[in-house]
Amino acid sequence: MGKKSRVKTQKSGSSSANAAVTPKEMMSIISELLQKCSSAAPSAGKEWEEYVQIRTLVERIRKKQKGISIVFEGNREEYLSELMSWARESGASSDGFTVADFGSEGYGLQATRDIKAEELFLWIPRKMLMTVESAQNSVLGPLYNQDRILQAMDNVTLALHLLCERGDPASFWLPYIHSLPQEYDTPLYYQQEDVQLLLGTQAMQDVLSQYKNTARQYAYFYKLVQTHPSASKLPLKDSFTFDDYRWAVSSVMTRQNQIPTKDGSQVTLALIPLWDMCNHTNGLITTGYNLEDDRCECVALQDYKENEQIYIFYGTRSNSEFVIHNGFFFQDNAHDRVKIKLGVSKSERLYAMKAEVLARAGIPASCIFSLNGNEPPISAQLLAFLRVFCMTEEELKDHLLGEHAINKIFTLGNSEFPVSWENEIKLWMFLETRAALLLKTYKTTTEEDISMLEKPDLSLHARLAIQLRLAEKQILEKASANGRAKRLHFQEKLEEGAALPCYEESDIALLENTDADGKLPIILRKLEEVVEEEEEEGREIPAEEQNHLLNGDKLEEVNVEKTRTHTDVESALSIIGESKPKGQRETVTLSASRTEDPPKEKSD
Repeated sequence: MGKKSRVKTQKSGSSSANAAVTPKEMMSIISELLQKCSSAAPSAGKEWEEYVQIRTLVERIRKKQKGISIVFEGNREEYLSELMSWARESGASSDGFTVADFGSEGYGLQATRDIKAEELFLWIPRKMLMTVESAQNSVLGPLYNQDRILQAMDNVTLALHLLCERGDPASFWLPYIHSLPQEYDTPLYYQQEDVQLLLGTQAMQDVLSQYKNTARQYAYFYKLVQTHPSASKLPLKDSFTFDDYRWAVSSVMTRQNQIPTKDGSQVTLALIPLWDMCNHTNGLITTGYNLEDDRCECVALQDYKENEQIYIFYGTRSNSEFVIHNGFFFQDNAHDRVKIKLGVSKSERLYAMKAEVLARAGIPASCIFSLNGNEPPISAQLLAFLRVFCMTEEELKDHLLGEHAINKIFTLGNSEFPVSWENEIKLWMFLETRAALLLKTYKTTTEEDISMLEKPDLSLHARLAIQLRLAEKQILEKASANGRAKRLHFQEKLEEGAALPCYEESDIALLENTDADGKLPIILRKLEEVVEEEEEEGREIPAEEQNHLLNGDKLEEVNVEKTRTHTDVESALSIIGESKPKGQRETVTLSASRTEDPPKEKSD
């Protein structure tokens, strides 16, 4: 997993660098940071200003904490042989591959012999995994058992577990921790001018939220570690810097996965040593958890020759998710996409009828959809929504009360069965115009971005930001061009007087869309993302407002099943930040035997 990180060698500091800062002074700044991060969300257009204010406080803290973080001497490569030996002694597979440096992709697994597709080549026993369960049984356990907030935030528990073990010279996981990067390329590590390159992009709000949540969590847990009696023996007591927490959060964010608990009744977050060295490529999920042998197992995605790099598939993530949560941009991403938020206005005369047709198709009146970088450019869900959005009163009545109304509902997301030629023209014109309006919100052109990427002295983080910005625009340009082509196509159909396909005589096989996401009726498929009621449901969101929306309603690829927490805990969580893990890679399928069944994907 080397592409997501770079090593910066640094000697451990001493507390003398911080001698001028008293605990009271530090606690005062930390309290100020917590208060700032816990204040009400800024008004539209003020998010950047808030980010700069939070970052200024964080930099003050980092300056005062300089030199007291625990950083291992030497470089990452020196510890890789130790990792392999530890894995072998702990019962993991170690034949058939080694860890190697792949240049721009960083460290990854390299085949030392020919490996066949679907061959089981890698397994990691439970005892090697760092999990929420192992955290509960560690020095962190007493604090975990006392703090309800920590109990509700598995990803933070794992981050603090990692930090505590890093500070223990006798830790069982030290060979693994030694092999981790000392820095990452997530936006948490960007310079302010690099973050500024993302202004106007759809990814920007996620980047700002990530920084704010991390700063808020750090401030809360810093105060907890310094004041809670159960934290008195933690290695963090004397050294818990923002840089420490940023490192731990990034380590977890880029590596976390779900596995079943020991008894198989629930799932828990885990860090999976050695396996997490694999880099990403397009493909299918090939990792599962074998409950019988109590180990994580991975089969080869394809045939690999000796000395070739072994890849795995991280999941159907956009480049925005890769950049924000993994720290890299994947050039050939088959699943890249941008979000578009649409809704039927409650003030519209036909709102009730449109909402009812959408409801029968299993689609809310306000929703976040995706424009895809690859074919098909829009999903069946978005096609169905746009058809209803553009329906006339007569067309709506026909889908509610007309003959074969049920069949018409089932074919709303099928490109082979238009509602009418006029409806198709309107919906593709709408998409064409909407994508063009979104393009105008960017501060640079596609040509300017391409020119900037040609500069040889461009920093890695600036390059990632510009690549992401460019990718978003290219998807929108494609959507606009596709909308125009479709509009012209259906205008010709209308002018020719072409007959609409006769869906009444079709059987269920013909009701299936030819697109990959259209093999089931709309009502049976998961929505891309439902907008929360309080988020101005009932009106179409203007293009210029989309980039001001914070993404607090984003659904995660995997949600850890947890017991219901009390209201006070939920309230506190709203102050601390998100408890759902982000940036997860392959989700380990819960199974008693090895499996390649994919998990339920994130509905975005």
